[in-house]
Amino acid sequence: MTPAQAAAVLVVPSLVTNIWQAAVGGGLLGLARRLWPLLAGICIGTAASVVFLPRDNNGRATVWLGLALAIYAALGLVKVEFSVSNHAETWLGLLMGAATGAITVATGIFVMPGTPYIQSMEFDRDRLVQALGLSFSVLPIALAAALAYTRHVQTSLASPSIVALVATLIGMGLGQPTRGKIKAETFRLCFFVGLMFLGLRLALRGLL
Repeated sequence: MTPAQAAAVLVVPSLVTNIWQAAVGGGLLGLARRLWPLLAGICIGTAASVVFLPRDNNGRATVWLGLALAIYAALGLVKVEFSVSNHAETWLGLLMGAATGAITVATGIFVMPGTPYIQSMEFDRDRLVQALGLSFSVLPIALAAALAYTRHVQTSLASPSIVALVATLIGMGLGQPTRGKIKAETFRLCFFVGLMFLGLRLALRGLL
């Protein structure tokens, strides 16, 4: 399917599960205050890029995104860490949010560069997951508005979206208690290995 169709399928499961993920742990208002530049940038980038949504179905954006994910995962596995100073969070958050919104519109993938940026803010493990949940809650809302504007939201996508929602809820139910039982280093390893496989799969799928 095209990136627009894939994105439409993911809107409902992404919104439901990430609102759940963001709400767990408390302190959501304070987290939102710190992340507001990123969230605002996501909305701006998504809105500005919606005009290009129907044009990039040739897989090039997916190849570059996959390579970026794989490189980021490789850096994470060898423990090359990034950090963002507090005074840079406003302008850099807006920039990273806008880039994330644009890439989401082009590919239907929510991860880059928002995920590495949030990780560079040096949250602890549980707060990191909550911060990702918050950003991934805003993304589907902005994306749904973009898809509705370009008329990519169709009733034929309802069935795969429901299947994806059920599968994701099962995964969330299993993942949350598991996260509390594994070591931080194991969590980190699984996180980056998962990103590595996702990136390589996207890149190879776009090339082949």
